[in-house]
Amino acid sequence: MLFSLACKTKRSSVSADVVSHENLRVIQDKNTGAISVFRKNGKDTLLVQEAKLDQRPYIHPVYAPDGKGVLTQYRPEHHPHQTGIYWGLKLVNGRDYFMKWQGDYWQRVSAQVITADGHQVKWQTVYNLIDEKENTILVDTSNWSLKEEDGRYLLDLEWKGLAKTDITFGKFYVGGLFIRMPWTPETAGEIVNATGLRNMAVEGQRAIWSDIGLQIAGRDDWGHMAIFDHPDNKDFPVPWRVDSQMGMGPSRQILGDWKLKKDETAVYRYRIVIYTGSRNDEQLTRLWKAFVREY
Repeated sequence: MLFSLACKTKRSSVSADVVSHENLRVIQDKNTGAISVFRKNGKDTLLVQEAKLDQRPYIHPVYAPDGKGVLTQYRPEHHPHQTGIYWGLKLVNGRDYFMKWQGDYWQRVSAQVITADGHQVKWQTVYNLIDEKENTILVDTSNWSLKEEDGRYLLDLEWKGLAKTDITFGKFYVGGLFIRMPWTPETAGEIVNATGLRNMAVEGQRAIWSDIGLQIAGRDDWGHMAIFDHPDNKDFPVPWRVDSQMGMGPSRQILGDWKLKKDETAVYRYRIVIYTGSRNDEQLTRLWKAFVREY
């Protein structure tokens, strides 16, 4: 049923919600590489893309669209390798780029702003994934874009992995795009996917989207991040990793080993919808359909 829904979406003419846009701007710190996004005429930061020379890139902090509260967490004690919003793969020719973020695994090639202002801003990070001998085995390119519509952030990722040698990505329970929102044992929250499964029942199950909602410090309502999978992604819809501290991400690696030949490029697209308040499953599916029509 999920596959047929994706096919129907490409042909359908589902009416979109009325959309209001915010114009945005980007500033990059040339010393650190950090890229910060603001509203066109505002001073408050919306989010920060960190792009250090010798660390895996990540997005943190992400502020709620109304400015009340931070929706990401950096290196919590229970998962110190988790850094807000990030991409990391496991068992890349046996080497771990998900739990390892340091400079003996990741080396920055570039970090640049592509579109500095407008309705949608864009930026890119490029990193070499290196082996034990400091040879590059994979070039990791993340093309990010952000727009704000109707009080929601729509954060898009096009990830490209260029193999510099033959690569096997080993079967594992996690690997790929991942989100770490602020969580403690006392935090109220819920993970729900497009099929209606909740919390740990989402683990390992396929769905076109999954949503995390958590109580955020300083707010009376919840903050949410929903990740949309794309029909062009290999093995769509993929299973989802959910950990017991409510971290979440889609992962092709759950299904088994996959391979890239030298000089081949893998491409994946995702959208993260960032919002506050109540979750509306029908609205999320409409937004997913709009995402598919865009790409």
